[in-house]
Amino acid sequence: MNIGKFSDFKEGVRDAVPIFLGYIAVSFAFGIESSKIGMTVVQSAMTSLLNVTSAGQFSALKIIHENGSFIELAVLQFIINLRYMLMSAALSQRLDPRLGTLHRLGISYGVTDEIFGVSVLKKGGLYPMYSYGLISLSVFGWVLGTVLGAIAGQIMPQRLISCLGLAIYGMFIAIIIPDTRENKNVRAVVVIAMVLSTIFAFAPFLNCISSGFRIIIITVLVAAGAAKVAPVREEENE
Repeated sequence: MNIGKFSDFKEGVRDAVPIFLGYIAVSFAFGIESSKIGMTVVQSAMTSLLNVTSAGQFSALKIIHENGSFIELAVLQFIINLRYMLMSAALSQRLDPRLGTLHRLGISYGVTDEIFGVSVLKKGGLYPMYSYGLISLSVFGWVLGTVLGAIAGQIMPQRLISCLGLAIYGMFIAIIIPDTRENKNVRAVVVIAMVLSTIFAFAPFLNCISSGFRIIIITVLVAAGAAKVAPVREEENE
């Protein structure tokens, strides 16, 4: 069983530099948001270190702030991060079949959208040492940005914090706009999700549902509807 060499680790660190820089910017916004709900710097940093998931962490903040249940939080994270199971399954096909469980668990810890993309595009074999280098610098950037954002959130004026908190909305808009322009199905999904979110926020009875379960219900409804009406064919993926 070949787990790679130190040169593979250094190659992973080198390939992680763009991810590192991007993660600092995004997690800085998370750090600010977490400080706004009263989380300490250590709590914010540990959240980023143990989760490493932008959408999951941001969605969890409101539940934490509202003292939501652990069940609500767990179900929300499961649904939002379900894609990582598919990514992990895809990556496992590139690993040595003889690779032990500990190494597989170590690699699975750092499966994010960006790390998955870099790992899949890497030519040749995928060795654990390369993945460890890729994950180490990327996660360090994610935690570092969180710490800087949490510290900034505690020392900066509240008005400035509120302005910087808008960065997360800008990030999500920047993610969805390109795809909505190119794909009418994605555009329809975004619009329907927005309409449903508005209904759940203002309609009687529905507005009594906690924010976490709202996200869970809307995500399942929209995803199931899109999969039924406009499924992605295997030939389209290829």
